[in-house]
Amino acid sequence: MSDESEKLIAEIEEQERRLVFDKFDEADAWALGCLLVNLATQRGLPVAVDIRRGEQQLFHAGLPGSTADNDVWIARKVRVVYRFAGSSYLVGRQLAAKGRQLDAAMGVDPALFAAHGGAFPIRIRGVGVVGAVTVSGLPQAEDHALVVEALETFLED
Repeated sequence: MSDESEKLIAEIEEQERRLVFDKFDEADAWALGCLLVNLATQRGLPVAVDIRRGEQQLFHAGLPGSTADNDVWIARKVRVVYRFAGSSYLVGRQLAAKGRQLDAAMGVDPALFAAHGGAFPIRIRGVGVVGAVTVSGLPQAEDHALVVEALETFLED
């Protein structure tokens, strides 16, 4: 594993340790979703935003330039968060560092799972992963960065 890869993985792991909720309800999903939409709209980003708690979709928005394909990518990324209890970007970078990929050898169908950045776990302190916040439409590092930026802003309030 390269030093650059190790550094990136450590950075994502630190984000996941730090960006934890005390609670997460429908009002939080709405506020976080609106924050993400505002950030993306201000920058003219062609993304879809999705927030789920368990199997329930609490927030979804498709911004100009996004397509139905983004929704398929969201579903695939969310499955990675739920299956591996980590962000889709972290799972993908960890696999890439080992020269592996998400496939049948890992017990998953790659048509249903995508270890590409953009889905981040909604983790409640003392509980664990209860949901996911996801952005799709940009290169994977940028999808991930937008979600992290929104979570940092939301959780600092």
